[in-house]
Amino acid sequence: QVQLVESGGGAVQAGGSLRLSCAVSGRTFSTNTLAWFRQAPGKEREFVAYIRGSGISTRYADSVKGRFTISRDNAKNTVYLQMNSLKPEDTAVYYCAASYSSSPYLYEYHYWGQGTQVTVSS
Repeated sequence: QVQLVESGGGAVQAGGSLRLSCAVSGRTFSTNTLAWFRQAPGKEREFVAYIRGSGISTRYADSVKGRFTISRDNAKNTVYLQMNSLKPEDTAVYYCAASYSSSPYLYEYHYWGQGTQVTVSS
């Protein structure tokens, strides 16, 4: 069983930065692919970024490439999402998720956190 708890959300003005954290419990943390997804009001949940167990391989959605950085600290069982140059369209609930597959697809992720709200004002 894998449990995930996000933190670090909040309200920020456009152009600002936030760092989200996700604490992960479970014996296979270092082998899981960990990802961030987000869901804006009235929209479907969408992929943001993932990082493989090694911490070397990452993938980003085009909408956040160059602005967001995903990283992980296997010693602390934590994955991070550094978000810079935030835009109002980044406003959403951000979810951390874990999978045994490296994938941008929602259905590949079987473990989810409860989400943390990010609000970006113009």
